[in-house]
Amino acid sequence: MSGASSSVASRPIASLLVKAAPAAISVGLLLLAWDLFRHQADDTPAPSRVFAQAMLNREALVDNAIPTIRATLIGFAFSLSAAFALSMLVDFFQPLRRALFPVFIVSQTLPLVAVAPLVVLWFGFGLVPKIMLVALVTFFPMLVALVQGYEATEAEIGRMLRAMGAGRWRVFLLARLPSALPYFFAGLRISITYAVVGAIFAEYAGVAKGLGIYMLNAKNNFRPDLVLAAVGVSAALTLILFGLTVLLQRLAMPWERAVGKQPARTGPQQ
Repeated sequence: MSGASSSVASRPIASLLVKAAPAAISVGLLLLAWDLFRHQADDTPAPSRVFAQAMLNREALVDNAIPTIRATLIGFAFSLSAAFALSMLVDFFQPLRRALFPVFIVSQTLPLVAVAPLVVLWFGFGLVPKIMLVALVTFFPMLVALVQGYEATEAEIGRMLRAMGAGRWRVFLLARLPSALPYFFAGLRISITYAVVGAIFAEYAGVAKGLGIYMLNAKNNFRPDLVLAAVGVSAALTLILFGLTVLLQRLAMPWERAVGKQPARTGPQQ
């Protein structure tokens, strides 16, 4: 019995190792390419040096990462709320889509390098410009994902609900909103990767503390090892936020995993 139970317990571990192997190989190849490139460029520090400097300066990195995380989460929450509210308006009043979407598309063509200093100039060096820039880069992908999700609702479901006496709002809650969930989480995963970048760009334009200003100061002091250490921290933050969105999707849509675990039918049942 003990041998059988240990075998059963080891299966999830083996499955996890198999799933993690491609990512581990990719990271290993990336570090190897980095080390090979380092021998061709004198100013490029070794991965071991970047890691060592990140450990030595971990307090400063954490101290600067906290404002970046705060701006990212607040800005993304604001962007998500605005995108959801406007997506409902666009779904209920179709002319709004033709009126507003061109404006939003133009907003996505604005380079952050040019916009960030202007936003900081207009709204100061506090939290507000960082929130606005995070919202700017994450709002439109979320809006498009939600609107496309509403449009993916099967027409038969809407007709059936209306035949049962459901109004427009009830059809939206019972049919269109659930149909948009996969699109919503797809847009969420895309947008969350841009949120940290938007916050760091705002910090580059001028703030007292944050990963962006930390990178800028390290660059001005000719410390590429500290620049890369801060880049590693920002990448880790992005991966953590991305993982949280995946976990949130699994909690909000448990039926997807149940459908994926169903065995495929190979032929007609006798």
